[in-house]
Amino acid sequence: MADPARASRLASRVKVIIAEALRSTIKDERAEMVTVTDTRVTNDLQHATVYYTVLAPDEETKAEVEQLLSANQGRLRGALGRQLSIRLTPTLEFVPDEIPESAAHLEDLLQKAREQDAAVRAKREGATPVVESPYRTAADAAEVNAPGDRPGPHDG
Repeated sequence: MADPARASRLASRVKVIIAEALRSTIKDERAEMVTVTDTRVTNDLQHATVYYTVLAPDEETKAEVEQLLSANQGRLRGALGRQLSIRLTPTLEFVPDEIPESAAHLEDLLQKAREQDAAVRAKREGATPVVESPYRTAADAAEVNAPGDRPGPHDG
């Protein structure tokens, strides 16, 4: 087992090498729409998971890019092996990064919450309280707790 710090350093190096190899090795315009967002390498340095996003709004292009990456996986691993100075080149796995979609969904939810807060704030502006004071006074407490008002546990 290698130490986690070495795996982390290797992961950042793999990220840079794969991003460069996508532009130089793969001769396809779809490869230019790929952004490598993160890379994780296992502690034994045998496997690298590359997270990527595609700068295309439609699902068809995203599927084509996924096929392009899987078809050129060996070529990218070869480029990786030429530039790394380790005994074994890690295997590559490409995973679409879901963080941008999650962030967009979260931003939509926050916007709805802001709109609801604004609606509540607008209703509150002209509103008046139902009673003068929302707190009970000593006289109110004495009236409610007066003996004989409520049946006790032994009253039937």
